[in-house]
Parts: sequence; C-alpha cells; structure tokens
Amino acid sequence: MTMKELSTGPDWIVWVVFFILVFVSAVLLSGHGANLIAGYNTATKEEKEKYDKKKLGRVVGVGLLAIAFLLPFAVLTQAIFPAWVAYVFLGVVIVDCIVMIILANTICRK
Repeated sequence: MTMKELSTGPDWIVWVVFFILVFVSAVLLSGHGANLIAGYNTATKEEKEKYDKKKLGRVVGVGLLAIAFLLPFAVLTQAIFPAWVAYVFLGVVIVDCIVMIILANTICRK
C-alpha cells in the first residue's frame, strides 16, 4: 500500500501550506516577525529581553523551512513510497520541532 492510496484530501492544500510556511520562514529569516513565534509574542517585556530576537527568528525560520520542504517532497513521492514512510515524515517533523524548542531555549538566550 502506498501513501497515495491512503491520501483522501486534495493535494492543493499541501501546496498552500507550503507557500505559507516558506513566506513565514522568509519573514523570520530576514530578522523580522519575531512576534509570529508562539510564546514570544505573549511573553512579558522582561522575558523578551532575555532572548536574542534575530537568533530566535533564524532558528524558527530554518525549522519551518525544513518542514516546508518536507511537505512537497511527501506529496511528490506519495505514489512511490509505502504508507509507513508517512510515519517517518511525521517523526522528522516532531524531531524538528523538538530541536527548535531546544535551540530556542539555549543558543537564543542572551
């Protein structure tokens, strides 16, 4: 059984999410849009001063970019790969999120 046989939704949704993630990543990598990061935008002024805004944007931007390029890869190869590869993709996304959280709380602190 391939991933294509398990897919029930239209592929255009994945492409819309891909372009949104690439746009948000570009904004974050440019050093702007740190308020788009969940947790940072709700932090108090004292908590925000503990973090390097540009480094935090770069870490989250690169993490989102990795997820963004994994999505079209999954869609374009869904007819080739077996269904269990979807779990590998999910695992990569979860590991990427964990790495982003760890890096945001270590190297992004002032």
